Amino acid sequence: MTFEDQNKPLHICASSDCDCGLTRRDFLRMSALATASVASPLLFAGDALAQQGPKGDDQPVKIGYLPITDATPLLVAHARKLFEAEGLQAETPRLFRSWAQIIEAFVAGQVNVIHLLSPATLWVRYGAKFPAKVVAWNHVNGSALTVANEINKVSDLGGRTVAIPFWYSIHNILLQQILSSNGLTPVTRARNATIKSNEVNLIVLAPAEMVSALASKSIAGYIVAEPFNAAAENAGIGKILRFSGDVWKNHACCVTFLSERDINTRPEWAQKVTNAIVKAQLWTRSNQVDTAKLLSNVGEHRYTPHPLQVLTKVLATTDYASYEKQGLIVHKNWQQRRIDFQPYPFASYTEELVRAIGRTKVEGDTRFLANLDPKFAARDLVDDRFVRKAITAVGGPAAFGLPANLLRSETVAV
Repeated sequence: MTFEDQNKPLHICASSDCDCGLTRRDFLRMSALATASVASPLLFAGDALAQQGPKGDDQPVKIGYLPITDATPLLVAHARKLFEAEGLQAETPRLFRSWAQIIEAFVAGQVNVIHLLSPATLWVRYGAKFPAKVVAWNHVNGSALTVANEINKVSDLGGRTVAIPFWYSIHNILLQQILSSNGLTPVTRARNATIKSNEVNLIVLAPAEMVSALASKSIAGYIVAEPFNAAAENAGIGKILRFSGDVWKNHACCVTFLSERDINTRPEWAQKVTNAIVKAQLWTRSNQVDTAKLLSNVGEHRYTPHPLQVLTKVLATTDYASYEKQGLIVHKNWQQRRIDFQPYPFASYTEELVRAIGRTKVEGDTRFLANLDPKFAARDLVDDRFVRKAITAVGGPAAFGLPANLLRSETVAV
């Protein structure tokens, strides 16, 4: 299968009784991007802009991000002027509230360096048919299933509603595995519809809306990136029931996504962008508290609205000691951080990701997944040339605790 073979447009249901959790504006955006007749003009407009705009390294770095810890490498690279150290110009990063908005801005050329949910990159490249590639991972783990305080076990979610940030997310994949392993069936019901005791209704919410939704009792829980899990804990609104990294060991969540146009016409620019992001991750691993300050609402740039206490809880916690005492950690021998940073995009992960999303309930037309070969996707979706060079330049794989051959096997155990 080739990229050109992905010629079936993705359609998102616009039924009046649909309660997918997206705003009307987001729905229109996603529908537009999923329709070839609309996506193509956006792509051509981006090509025209690229032809008229700066060439090579003169193109400014225009970051798009959500206010979550997944964006850490991009924001650290900007704050520490690592792009400038590579000879690049960098504009002030643009904050978006939802994944629909950030994808739209990326396709339209308003931003050119984004972090994106790893399964969503499959949808963008093969569903919406926008030529872009993963050049690095942004982080590993860094997500959790947070529930209302009265929920004590997964089975308690039966007959309730749980929010996810996007259909094409590692969160949706892992949540459905957790639910199925506990005898629950994931469903998508319209508002006010009956939910059986063995069912869990899934809705999509922007991460920034999840804590308030849990507080108002409109949902029983959510699975999302940090720091929204820590925020609920600190506020006493909810508690963590399971960490995502305790289900899929050291899984990627968000990745760095560049347009294929920029990769092909500005390879030196793409290399320098990747260099800065890799250096940012290496610095972050040894400077967790400083990173929390940098990202917080008291930092110089105020990249996120989150208080320092919440971000420190996520970034500076290096073990699960208190959670182990509560019995929340199933795989203690994995010895993971709540969130960690390493940039290399393992092919084994992409292959397993394609298989996993194929077994996951996803709203909309998923026909593009039917013929998507996992090994092909690992080669076609990911371009690891730049990150390999960047890792070598900072000391090699050992600098991130990675195997010298940059190979691994995936470990998924609910």
